[in-house]
Amino acid sequence: MKRIGNGVGGVAAAAVLALSAPALAAAPGAFSLDEALSYPFITGVVAARNVDAIAWVRVVGGVRNVWFAKAPDYVPKQLTQYTADDGQELTWLTLTADGGRVVYVRGGDHDANWPAEGNLAPDPDASPVEPKVQVWSVPTAGGLPVLAADGDAPAVSDQGRLAYVKDGQAWTAPLAGGKAERLFFDHGKVGELAWSPDGTRLAFVSRRSDHAFVGVYKDAATPILYLAPSTGRDGSPKWSPDGRRIAFTRRPGIGGPPEPVRVDVPQPWSIWLADADTGEGRQLWASPKTLAGSFPDTDGDANLDWAAGDRLVFMTELDGWPHMYSMPAAGGAPTLLTPGDFMVEHVGYTRDRRALVFDANTGGAVGDGDRRHLFLAPVDRAAMQPLTPGDGVEWKAMAADASHVAFIGAGVGAPAAVDLVGVDGEGRRQLAGQQTPFPAADFVAPKAVTWTAPDGTLVHGQLFQRPGGSARPGVIFVHGGPPRQMLLGWHYMDYYSNGYAVNQYLAAHGFTVLSVNYRLGIGYGRAYQHPDRAGLTGASEYQDVLSGAKYLQSLSGVDPARIGIWGGSYGGFLTAMALAKNSDVFKAGVDLHGVHDWSGYLSRVLGHPDERYEQGDRAEAMTTAWTSSPDAYVSTWTSPVLLIQGDDDRNVAFHQTVDLARRLDDQGVRYEELVLPDEIHGFLRAASWKKADAATVEFLTRALGAKP
Repeated sequence: MKRIGNGVGGVAAAAVLALSAPALAAAPGAFSLDEALSYPFITGVVAARNVDAIAWVRVVGGVRNVWFAKAPDYVPKQLTQYTADDGQELTWLTLTADGGRVVYVRGGDHDANWPAEGNLAPDPDASPVEPKVQVWSVPTAGGLPVLAADGDAPAVSDQGRLAYVKDGQAWTAPLAGGKAERLFFDHGKVGELAWSPDGTRLAFVSRRSDHAFVGVYKDAATPILYLAPSTGRDGSPKWSPDGRRIAFTRRPGIGGPPEPVRVDVPQPWSIWLADADTGEGRQLWASPKTLAGSFPDTDGDANLDWAAGDRLVFMTELDGWPHMYSMPAAGGAPTLLTPGDFMVEHVGYTRDRRALVFDANTGGAVGDGDRRHLFLAPVDRAAMQPLTPGDGVEWKAMAADASHVAFIGAGVGAPAAVDLVGVDGEGRRQLAGQQTPFPAADFVAPKAVTWTAPDGTLVHGQLFQRPGGSARPGVIFVHGGPPRQMLLGWHYMDYYSNGYAVNQYLAAHGFTVLSVNYRLGIGYGRAYQHPDRAGLTGASEYQDVLSGAKYLQSLSGVDPARIGIWGGSYGGFLTAMALAKNSDVFKAGVDLHGVHDWSGYLSRVLGHPDERYEQGDRAEAMTTAWTSSPDAYVSTWTSPVLLIQGDDDRNVAFHQTVDLARRLDDQGVRYEELVLPDEIHGFLRAASWKKADAATVEFLTRALGAKP
């Protein structure tokens, strides 16, 4: 394979890492990259329904394990003893109602946009034994994990009965191991399993291409009951506490005239309530057919659930922000529970379900718009109260018992750990034994900053800058998603905790870093998240990145002639866009698994043109997608770039990087490669992240002449 422009791949890339070791070592009084990446991470907290106990997954050095704690002392106990950085996820964590077992799924890629060919599970450590996606359980009193079955997406009834999904159908198996069998046959692809309170029936979603039903299975002798079937797409089935009703969401089925690709259009939805015995249903609430009334796309989507007082709680953006509402199940106007100019993200409940516990980017401290704090709000009125004020970051709250909330807390330096706080906001404490040696005190406190894009949009970011010293090179960091928000501290997603750690390392080793929360991101209102002519319809968000670079160039202590850029996924796209359009500003970049040709991506998403007369704006959209792509501007790309991607990427086709490399070859642009065989989009192994991060900081240091 020809290599024009000093392309580096395979063994050569490894050589780059080996030669870079001196540049990555800790300077006196600073910290090494290995130390920065040694942070522990918590992937979630779950609670038992009937006893005072919690469980979570803790990741250290890529090794994932299940932990458990119970009242009254909540002393953490490690339940599993996995020791390898093998890239096998631990997800779908469930604590049985009696607290006796933790159920989890081992393996898979649960953040994928599409499955691998043949539905193969990821094998990021190149194991010669094919990995599987499996449901496991482990006793909380002690003992070895037990394989329940090959499958995914488990649901456990309060009575301890397991259901899970395998090959698009619902199966069951004993939690402690035994014979697995299919529960029932359904014509569609089954998902979103939900047991009735008494454990005798299973609600599920049957996806059928252009429509979807909510069904209820009882036993082999009883036909499946479909709830108020229609041409719509139904989802999120939630049983009422008495087991007599099921609430669910409904969106229009896929059909009608082709929707325009280049213009944002309303995505209306409604809430329905059906009788669990007869299947008869009625619409309780319908969104307005406006952009603000569209189906929410934040964490948990509609967040539909039952609360105390026979009320239904849900999320919508009617006032331009993701907020929680509630209404009586008997009907009536919804009540806004969380008013204000902020977003509600991860939502939980107190034990009695009389109040929500949630994280939001608001509070009394400067910069709280770029943090998360916990709040409590009654389910029947607007009276929210803060639980965790300050300058930390807190997320994913869950009732541990009647008077305490468990959550994940972090700060500028202190990585994620499981904490407790009273429902009155008093007595916050971190559960013992979670912190490992970490250079927290050496981290710089990032500063919330803003600047104005050429079209007048106020853009947000975080500045990592150490005082003193000569003019340093500057680096722009662009997150992925794009519905993401970088924070003034550790992130609630491991992918962005990695980015935060690398930015801290760069700031401590000769760089000033500006993390850009460009339009399309969350945290600043629906209008900011859904701008005109963005992404493949015009890339209007790129002006936020370029204006961010010009802001960075204007700062004291920054050398305006040495500006670089790095980012992954959507951040990789924006990195490539910056180098292609403005090599005069961006002198080097690191592009991790970015999209480089939106027309190719759009073609994959839209599929082949329908064999019908109406084609909508497909042809025009393909043209706009191309002109919104880095590939369209390769002729003006002159700055060096490091390309990084795993070749089992299920979110951005590996061909996007292969194709760009060939174009850079043709232009004679200097590039280097780091290809990670069998890795996915969000690298599953810590070793993969270390290799990518080491290559990133070495490349930027070498290309921009940074001096620690």
